[in-house]
Amino acid sequence: MDRSANSASADAIAAAAVPFGDTDAAIGRVLADIGDARFVLLGEASHGTREFYAVRAQITRRLIEEKGFCAVAAEADWPDAWRVNCHVRGLGEDADAGAALAGFRRFPAWMWRNSEVRDFVTWLRARNAQQPRQARAGWYGLDLYSLFGSIEAVLRYLDRVDPAGAAQAREHYACFDHYSADSQAYGYAAVSGLSDSCEQGAIGQLQQLQQRAADYMQRSDIAGASDAFFYAQQNARLVKNAEQYYRTMFQGRVAAWNLRDRHMAETLTALANHLQASRGAAPKIVVWAHNSHLGDAAATQMQALGETNLGQLTRRAYPEQTFLLGFSTYTGSVTAASHWDGPAQCKQVRPALPGSVEHMLHTALGRDAYVPFASDSAAAQALAEPLLERAIGVLYLPHTERQSHYFLASVSSQFDGLIHIENSTALPALDAQSDGGSEPPETYPSGV
Repeated sequence: MDRSANSASADAIAAAAVPFGDTDAAIGRVLADIGDARFVLLGEASHGTREFYAVRAQITRRLIEEKGFCAVAAEADWPDAWRVNCHVRGLGEDADAGAALAGFRRFPAWMWRNSEVRDFVTWLRARNAQQPRQARAGWYGLDLYSLFGSIEAVLRYLDRVDPAGAAQAREHYACFDHYSADSQAYGYAAVSGLSDSCEQGAIGQLQQLQQRAADYMQRSDIAGASDAFFYAQQNARLVKNAEQYYRTMFQGRVAAWNLRDRHMAETLTALANHLQASRGAAPKIVVWAHNSHLGDAAATQMQALGETNLGQLTRRAYPEQTFLLGFSTYTGSVTAASHWDGPAQCKQVRPALPGSVEHMLHTALGRDAYVPFASDSAAAQALAEPLLERAIGVLYLPHTERQSHYFLASVSSQFDGLIHIENSTALPALDAQSDGGSEPPETYPSGV
């Protein structure tokens, strides 16, 4: 792009941008652009930037209060998120938000155990306490890393409702007993032929649970029987998909990525169907995930690699009902590690590379702003050609910045709008470091 074209693009972006000097007004414009969308996917360009979490929470509060959104679905494990869901809906035993988030122990614990999420969970519980039980908003997980945690959850549920069924479930899942809750060891052994696959047991248990759904959901002695069954069923589905994921992980990144994002999309649809059945109306759901998962993959170099993602799948499943909002930053600091299972560190984020969307936004704006991408707008046209885009996951490796953190994307097709934070700050974690745990790290092996 020549200098005059760059100047014209910067002018178009600056003219369309809504500055965050008045945060309420800027978020009001975001809500106006969201309109009647039922699925609002709110991104982040890193897993450790305070402003991304804070603005995402502000938007979500207003979506709940002003537009009737009833659920947050996060890039988080289903069992750990369900504990938070119980807390915010007044059903759990945790005394406060910090305790409810204690299930997120594995690296990177800061991804969900941080001050911004804690404050949002505290707010949501307080707001829900003023609402009728059926109108309370929930907090759910979409991810699939909790293979062994989900097995335990299925068994706990069946021990309560069907001891004979629990015995059968233990037989179905017995194949996993040899791996000491190490899902990566299972995947390697299964794909290398060192042991038999546990696939049939995982599939069989999900089918058995589904066959008995009517009996289980009508149990009058179980409080919230429908929710309890839904939680167990999703855990059984997660076991089936996670079993496949850990085998696939050793066979290629693309297949594993696609399986993970398809699982997230399936979980989002299952959640929407469950909430519609229980509430009697089509639910509105907010999703919190990394840009790499919720920006439309068809508008990035992911498509050439054969990858899909949650944003692309949601747009396809719910056309005209989906709004994708990305985030970016030019420079600042970030909470990230230098290696897997490493300690959380406050790292300086290098200024964005020339030729990147972040650098263009820095040149055009030089401040925090929301940039809408109406299909026929000059701003959308200015950001239509492929540019470098930065993605920082749980690791930040500034010495290999270009290779580790940039990919090509047509940003105005990838998202419906973008929030740019000029100088961002590191996310405050509630804990100095996670304890590791037996399951693999969140976001492994891609980092996002």
